[in-house]
Amino acid sequence: MPGTFTPSAYLPILIFLVVATAFGIGALLIGELFRLKRPYPEKLMPYESGNEPVGEPRIRFSVRFYIIAMLFVVFDVEAVFLYPWAVVFDRVGFFAFIEMIIFIIILLVGYVYAWKKEAFVWD
Repeated sequence: MPGTFTPSAYLPILIFLVVATAFGIGALLIGELFRLKRPYPEKLMPYESGNEPVGEPRIRFSVRFYIIAMLFVVFDVEAVFLYPWAVVFDRVGFFAFIEMIIFIIILLVGYVYAWKKEAFVWD
């Protein structure tokens, strides 16, 4: 009959979400109620590896920093795809070998492009 469907299979998921949310909120509330609150100047000072902070904390980073970080993440994540392929190389055949060669060529083209645009130069 239309309109009488009750998703009873999702009840454990709903219970899990409610319990997890209650646990998270409860842990935060208990921590807020029972934690010691004794602020003093050394405790409120910004921490930099045990050293006194020097200079302005809000300095501007060069855009090159972010470009190099993104390129690292892209090439690092792409390199992760090589490992599972190498593990099953003997079972995937020649077609998968050609696909991986094309994949590596695309990565190489991206690397050369970034190199030509001097994305790896740190000034």
